[in-house]
Amino acid sequence: MIVDDDADFLNVAGALLNRDGVTVAGMARNSAEAVQRVQALRPDVVLIDIRLGRESGFEAARLLANSGHSGTMIMISTHAGEDYAELITESPAAGFLPKAELSATAVRRMLGTA
Repeated sequence: MIVDDDADFLNVAGALLNRDGVTVAGMARNSAEAVQRVQALRPDVVLIDIRLGRESGFEAARLLANSGHSGTMIMISTHAGEDYAELITESPAAGFLPKAELSATAVRRMLGTA
C-alpha cells in the first residue's frame, strides 16, 4: 500500500510497482484513509510519504502501528533521508527509501527478500 498526498505520484508509483511484480493493494492520501485502508486490506508493506500535505507521515506511521498494523512500514520522500534520520530511527518504520529510487527491487531489498 502507498500513502501519499500527491495523486500523480500515487498513480505513477502504483503502476511502476505493479509492473515490476509488486501488488499494490491500495492507496491513501492522508492518515485517516491510511488507517481505514490498512485495517480493511491488511497489506504486508506500507510506503508512507514523510510529508502528507499538512500531516506528518511519521504521525501516520504511529497511528498505523497503534491501530495494530503488524506489517512493514517504509518512509519515502523526495528529500534526503539524512534530513530525517533521527525521526526515521524513532519511528515504527523499518527504514527510508528515496522516491527517486522507488522500485520493486528497492522495496524487496528493504524487506531483505532481494
